[in-house]
Amino acid sequence: MDIHFGNNLDILAGFDDASFELIYIDPPFNTGKSQARTQLKTYRDADGDRTGFKGQRYTSVVVGSKAYDDTFDDYLAFIEPRMREAKRLLTPEGSLFFHIDPRESHYCKILLDQIFGRECFINEIIWSYDYGARSKKRWSAKHDTIFWYANDPKHYTFNYDAIDRIPYMAPGLVGAEKAAIGKTPTDVWWNTIVSPTGKEKTGYPTQKPIRVLERIVTVHSNPGDRVLDFFAGSGTTGEAAWKHGRDAVLIDSNTEAIEIMAKRLVDAKPTIHSLNPTAQPAQTRVLAEPV
Repeated sequence: MDIHFGNNLDILAGFDDASFELIYIDPPFNTGKSQARTQLKTYRDADGDRTGFKGQRYTSVVVGSKAYDDTFDDYLAFIEPRMREAKRLLTPEGSLFFHIDPRESHYCKILLDQIFGRECFINEIIWSYDYGARSKKRWSAKHDTIFWYANDPKHYTFNYDAIDRIPYMAPGLVGAEKAAIGKTPTDVWWNTIVSPTGKEKTGYPTQKPIRVLERIVTVHSNPGDRVLDFFAGSGTTGEAAWKHGRDAVLIDSNTEAIEIMAKRLVDAKPTIHSLNPTAQPAQTRVLAEPV
């Protein structure tokens, strides 16, 4: 596994043509604001500022925060050269999964159609979740869009037998045998977000659930394949790839992302690369040194 710290466009230019079987990216969504997550530590306190389990009172202390700006003057101009590199880097039977929110998805699909070809569009996957605040002025926005493009629409990796099964919504209509096996998901994937208090949480803003990435990795690549994520963030793609016997190349320009990935993926013994070694976080410099 390789983790690269630096500008992804510069790093992508150094990779050989047709060198990745699967590319998944979750780029910034161009929300026009800073994406941030505050880290809190709580302890029991009779005079605390919040009420928890069984009515116990707790005090919260801010121990840190992680954030990045998510504003672009011309979002498509930022995305386009990176998508052209993605097209170049895919193997003939490779696939791109492009994760975006509904605000930008329509514009991005037109761009992807131009680069990959409309005939190479296979699916629009809706990742739907049910967590967080509810709007009182409109239908609450609780989904992201994932576009799947195949380099060759007639020949691509789709491991049907690797698809995880989900429960039938009306098991009585299909009988006990089918109900016990479950059904394959459709292009609408119901999966909760990363739990704010769960073991999976890294503290990185916009972290995506491992189950979503595992589904993509296992169905759309084979053991030994190379998986690329050049907006790697917390490293979820890398963990999914490593757990299922794939090689992963991860790229991010955020020092906090590199530190989180290095810690999260330490068992995979990643090699850390940097275009600017002096700017590399201390933790990753240590991990990158030869053993």
